[in-house]
Amino acid sequence: MNLSFRTKVNLRVLYDLAIVGAGIVGLAHALAAAQIGKRVLVVERDAQANGASIRNFGFVTVSGQAAGNCWEMARRSRDVWAEVAQAADIPVLHRGLLVTARRPQSEAVIDAFLKTDMGEECRRLTGDEARAQCPALSPGVTAALLSPHELRVESREALPRLARWLAEAHGVEFMWQTHVHARSATGLETSRGAIEAEAVIICPGADATSLYPQRFEPFGITPCKLQMLRIQPKKPMTLGSAVMSDLGLARYHGYADLPQGRALGQLLDTEQAAQRANGVHLIAVQSADGSLVIGDSHHYGDTDPFSRADIDSLILEELDAVLDLGGYDVTERWTGIYPVAQGRWRLTDAPDATTRIVMVTAGCGASTGFAIGEETIAEMFG
Repeated sequence: MNLSFRTKVNLRVLYDLAIVGAGIVGLAHALAAAQIGKRVLVVERDAQANGASIRNFGFVTVSGQAAGNCWEMARRSRDVWAEVAQAADIPVLHRGLLVTARRPQSEAVIDAFLKTDMGEECRRLTGDEARAQCPALSPGVTAALLSPHELRVESREALPRLARWLAEAHGVEFMWQTHVHARSATGLETSRGAIEAEAVIICPGADATSLYPQRFEPFGITPCKLQMLRIQPKKPMTLGSAVMSDLGLARYHGYADLPQGRALGQLLDTEQAAQRANGVHLIAVQSADGSLVIGDSHHYGDTDPFSRADIDSLILEELDAVLDLGGYDVTERWTGIYPVAQGRWRLTDAPDATTRIVMVTAGCGASTGFAIGEETIAEMFG
């Protein structure tokens, strides 16, 4: 899809808002600003979004997000995703989530979660009930949490369609393949010249060094590398919803922060030590062609761009314990990078009254970005 909506700066235009970064967080801010009538320009260094926003599951996750503000923003963002998907002709490939359990300790986490406010509208299934929902589940699955809240899009297709829709339906302008050198007194200095804007929002993804690097230093931003795969089952099958496993119950904060979740984590440290040491947990989602996107792993600190076969094997080992697919081929492998900050899931900083830096620091940008955008725009322009 050709996304070269704009190739040079019109120096006569004064924008209400210039946004640096066309990932999901940047596009979410563009939508929120355009909806209140602001003239918006999005500046992106690549030809389209190529970072964490497309190197993911396209899985808008609600259940399992950390209790409080993160979970609430995920609920709101899911609603916006549903509206935007319909308006922008972005297919929702499936809805809902099955979090499977193969241990009594995992079932205890599910029971405890259902007693929290976040368990509203979710329910527990027996193993047989779960297999009726998803026939490919293995016999080892003894129970499952069924959440109705989630939805899944194909990220690599959804982000370009979202950008196109913002341009066509909301008048948002885009400058692709344009590097931003600095925030100036009147807007931005870029590789294509000066941009005049009343306000600027920087959505840098995992880049904490290009703009305002000194503002990031107190937060200890660390890159997190993940590995993911696409597999093609040899026999046609329908997943029906996203699927997660016991490992997710000990990793996602909405479950893992419960006393039962901490106990499960201690057990898994022994029973699945290799997966835990490499931050592996299972998410499986299905694409329109029947293939499954599978992941993922987590490695922190100094990272490299290379996938490791042993990590892929750990992911696939958990897949095989949860889903009986009757054989499959691995058709794609890739890595992604997102930023992490100790003790916080997002960062919003204000270098001055008309500038904001917005970074999601927990790998949940697709699940929370639209609500963050609404909040930032209301604070700046409300």
